[in-house]
Amino acid sequence: MYDDRHSGASGVLLFLVGGLTGAVLATLFAPRSGRETREMLGERLREGAERGRDLRDRAVRRGRELVDEASEAVDRGRDSIEKRKDRLAAAVEAGRQAYHENKDRGEGSV
Repeated sequence: MYDDRHSGASGVLLFLVGGLTGAVLATLFAPRSGRETREMLGERLREGAERGRDLRDRAVRRGRELVDEASEAVDRGRDSIEKRKDRLAAAVEAGRQAYHENKDRGEGSV
């Protein structure tokens, strides 16, 4: 029969023994000297710096693309507004001419 009262304590003890065993084995079988470890860390730092520069360059490039796209959208909006403004001005002018024509004929009095 399984006893639940001792399972927590046994788990903690097994965890501690496993951790201690791992630490001892890691110390005994360390694959590199201090110099080799420093060289490896330096290489990893250089690789990380290079990846960082690549990411920065990609982000800058994408940022420029987004600015260009936004500028194009603004230009399209400006053109659309300009066309609407021209149509409205033409409609107002046509209305003004029609008003003056009706007024000249005597039909414009209220």
